[in-house]
Amino acid sequence: MNLYMMSFALFLVGLYGVLVKRNIVKVIIGTGIMGYAVNLFLILIAYKEGATFPILLPGKEQTIMVDPLPQALVLTSIVIELGVTAVLVALAINIHRKYGTFDLKSIRRLKE
Repeated sequence: MNLYMMSFALFLVGLYGVLVKRNIVKVIIGTGIMGYAVNLFLILIAYKEGATFPILLPGKEQTIMVDPLPQALVLTSIVIELGVTAVLVALAINIHRKYGTFDLKSIRRLKE
C-alpha cells in the first residue's frame, strides 16, 4: 500500500509542477513526472508476490504468473509520452524564438 501512496505522491508532484509553475520547461517536466507516476502505478498493479514470468514451458508446472497486459500498456505509454514530450519541447522552442522567454506571464503580456 505504501508503494501506491508513493506513486500518488509522485503524481501530485507532477501536477503541482503543471498547475503552479510559470516556466514552460518546468511544466513539461511536470507532465513527464505525471506520466511516469501513472506508469509506475500500472506496474504496481500487475505485480504479484512470488509470481513468475507469463510463459508456459513444457515440463514445468503452472504457477502464479504476472499479468503481461499492464507491462504492454506501460511500453505503449512510454512511446506516447516520448512523442508528447517532443511536441511540447518543439512548441517551447518556437515560443522562445518568438517571445524570447519561457515565462508564461511574460508571454501573456507580450501577446496583448
